[in-house]
Amino acid sequence: MDKVDMDKVKEEVLALRDEVISLRRDIHMHPELGFEEKRTSSLVAQYLQELGIEVHTGIAGTGVVGLLKGGTQGKTILLRADMDALPIQEMNDVPYKSQNSGVMHACGHDGHTAMLLVAAKVLSKHRNDLRGNVKFVFQPCEEKAGGAIKMIEEGVLENPKVDYAFGLHLWNWLEKGTVNIREGIFMAEADRFVIRVKGSGGHGAYPQKSIDPVLIASHIVVALQSIVSREIDPLDSVVVTVGKISSGNAFNIIPEVAELVGTVRTLNKEIGRAMPARIERIAKDIAQAFRGEAEVEYHFEYPPLVNDSDSAKFAKRIATDIVGGENVLEPSISMGGEDMACFLERVPGVFFFLGSMNKEKGFDKPHHSAYFDFDEDVLPIGVEMHATMVMDMLK
Repeated sequence: MDKVDMDKVKEEVLALRDEVISLRRDIHMHPELGFEEKRTSSLVAQYLQELGIEVHTGIAGTGVVGLLKGGTQGKTILLRADMDALPIQEMNDVPYKSQNSGVMHACGHDGHTAMLLVAAKVLSKHRNDLRGNVKFVFQPCEEKAGGAIKMIEEGVLENPKVDYAFGLHLWNWLEKGTVNIREGIFMAEADRFVIRVKGSGGHGAYPQKSIDPVLIASHIVVALQSIVSREIDPLDSVVVTVGKISSGNAFNIIPEVAELVGTVRTLNKEIGRAMPARIERIAKDIAQAFRGEAEVEYHFEYPPLVNDSDSAKFAKRIATDIVGGENVLEPSISMGGEDMACFLERVPGVFFFLGSMNKEKGFDKPHHSAYFDFDEDVLPIGVEMHATMVMDMLK
């Protein structure tokens, strides 16, 4: 893409600054949980239809796909945005505060959706100049897992077949306007497990007459950490976290059952496949040692996210032109998980972070916080990244 074309795209994007912010605030005010994004998907579908883009709805329940066909045949690029919010009560006092009690866009997905919509608007003006197609994929349910793989199972990568997939994530741990792009493995496999411990309930004053599942569960929590410290090569990165323990309903009753729910993160798929057996061995053997029983459910959810090297180099070049080379950084590998990995496991592409932190304005709260918000001045940068990558690749 020559300099004149890039200047034109930047000019068009900046002219839509107020629109992308307005869209983001509208979506932020009406957050919806995974697979419940009915209002959001309706807004998305209507916006795309008004641009004359071919629209398919109801994919994976609430997912939306817009297909923009270029002037001539060529490759097909997938651009993806996630739409779901989180079960959090927003604490920010802003005009666009969530109107849905107990639900909040606390991770930036409202921004992702708004940026991709406006990128679709920019690209629709240049459809005749594109040699190929663009699929705008608005995905449900990234936070709880399931949205990406369901869309893939329902054919989102076919008709026409997708050649490359690109996605971005606003990131409040990076200064606004910086872009983090990494070649190769970028984010971890993210899996979920549930351990149900069965004991024998009774009076809290007479523990000898019961089998305490809370005691058993406590020992299991501690012992699970021995997997990382004593069964895994120290040079391999693995995380085992128990995030939820639930049991009982009174202070003086030993309950029948205790439940542990947690996550495993690993960068090595071979290690990941061995984790269920390790967790099950520890849980069952400890439960048996204390006269109880344990059963384990293990769910493989996100694979490791691996960026195609050539695609990452391409995205770095585009980002350098947009924000300057000094603002294009190579991030460390993250133990966070992202189901964009499901797309990148099947087609080459890249997923990257766009810095959205601005401490001076107070936009420095972490993702998934009730006080999360980001600097909306970065939204045009995301729009420009989407549009410029497509126009450069399909020129």
